[in-house]
Amino acid sequence: MKLHEFARHPLTFGPSPLQHLARLSDHLGGAQIWAKREDVNSGLAFGGNKVRKLEYIVPDILASGADTIVSIGGYQSNHTRQVAAVAAHLGLKARLVQEKWVPWDDPTNDKVGNILLSRMMGADSRLDDAGFDIGIRDSWKQALAEVEAGGGTPYPIPAGASEHPLGGLGFANWAFEVAEQEKQLGVFFDTIIVCTVTGSTHAGMIAGFAALEEATGVRRRVLGIDASATLRKTRDQVARIARHTAQLIELGRDLRDDEIQVLEGWAGELYGIPVDSTMEAIELGARLEAMITDPVYEGKSLAGLIDLVGSRDIPASSTVLYAHLGGQPAINAYHSLWDPSASR
Repeated sequence: MKLHEFARHPLTFGPSPLQHLARLSDHLGGAQIWAKREDVNSGLAFGGNKVRKLEYIVPDILASGADTIVSIGGYQSNHTRQVAAVAAHLGLKARLVQEKWVPWDDPTNDKVGNILLSRMMGADSRLDDAGFDIGIRDSWKQALAEVEAGGGTPYPIPAGASEHPLGGLGFANWAFEVAEQEKQLGVFFDTIIVCTVTGSTHAGMIAGFAALEEATGVRRRVLGIDASATLRKTRDQVARIARHTAQLIELGRDLRDDEIQVLEGWAGELYGIPVDSTMEAIELGARLEAMITDPVYEGKSLAGLIDLVGSRDIPASSTVLYAHLGGQPAINAYHSLWDPSASR
């Protein structure tokens, strides 16, 4: 595979740890469940899955001569927090567009959590009233133009780094990292569960595990749990990015339709708004494993995992790897969900 030929700027501690969720596995009485903890993968502002994507984008940023990274997300974007962290790490400026992707009426929503951390790291973080969409945004294009008009040299990174040409490489490499850890631990993960919104985390995994299948003949299921509530757009974007990434690493074949699975049922009606299954999953993970998940992403993918294991859609004989992508800083903006005086 050509993956090793792409420049990579290390930003993580190394391979993210694997954790056997023994109590959760016992509680569900089916498959054995493990977590790969991207939430503790880096010393840069609590890390997370976007750090892996940025490892492959940073060499291009440095080669471009840019002085300002320009990116976009919601008020509580994990991605923009990680962009701000990488900019600080590199000694660059960060201009962040923070749109109102989530109709969450909490007066602290634009002041705490991820957006607070981005501002602490020196990012120029500006609010925009636009609502949620996974596509390319006019507000982001305007921010790029503003940096240029001010004499700066911007480097564009779209939402989630997903539409970036190199956005899928980080999690293609993640697949190979998993395979090495399996050898060390003597375990095999036949099913991977990952949250899917802008798509390149899931898409990179699809391409990487397809490459492993070509090398070993061993097939796995990579199941994306939709948290976007814009299912068709997300499915299309995952498929497109996965196929692009597969071409970049010279897979040598087209991806099969059964390799690109985005499952619905746990997103609710709106991006970023938790539903009952989200809260139940967050509570179960916290009480059984002290594993903290958030209401926007990981609570929804964990809910999907719990239901799929509990219903035996994932057989009891399986060994499952849950990709914990981070996102806990956003919990600050959702504090009212755990207000002891409130009912839910």
